[in-house]
Amino acid sequence: MSNAKTIAILGASAQRHKYGNIAVRAWRDQGFTVYPVNPKRESIEGLKCFRSILDIPGEVKIASVYLPPEITIEALPSIAEKGVKEVYLNPGSENAAVLQKARELGLNAIQACSIIAAGKSPSEYFRS
Repeated sequence: MSNAKTIAILGASAQRHKYGNIAVRAWRDQGFTVYPVNPKRESIEGLKCFRSILDIPGEVKIASVYLPPEITIEALPSIAEKGVKEVYLNPGSENAAVLQKARELGLNAIQACSIIAAGKSPSEYFRS
C-alpha cells in the first residue's frame, strides 16, 4: 500500500466561493494529491477533472463529498469500489438514507467539514 496522500473531491467546483472549490485548494495546500471529480468540467484549479472516482488512476485514500444527498447516495457504491479509506460527508451531503447506505457498504463515513479536517478554515479562502 502506498503512503501517498490522495483525496478525491466529489462535487468539485470551478467557482472559487463554493466549498467544493475551497476543499480542492485546502487539501492541495496541505500537500495532498487532489483529484477533482466533476463530470461537467475538464479542469478545476489547474487540476484535471475526472467524471467519476472510478476514473482516477491508482489509489485514493480519502473522498470528500460536496453533492446533494440524492446524488451522494448514488456515488457511495463507486467510492466503496474504489477502496477509499475515509469519506467526508460534508454538511448538506448527508441524510439518514446516505448514512445507512454508507454503513451497508462498510464505508468509514465522517460527518464533518473536510476543509476543517485539512487544518484550514474556509474563511481563509474567501479572500483569495
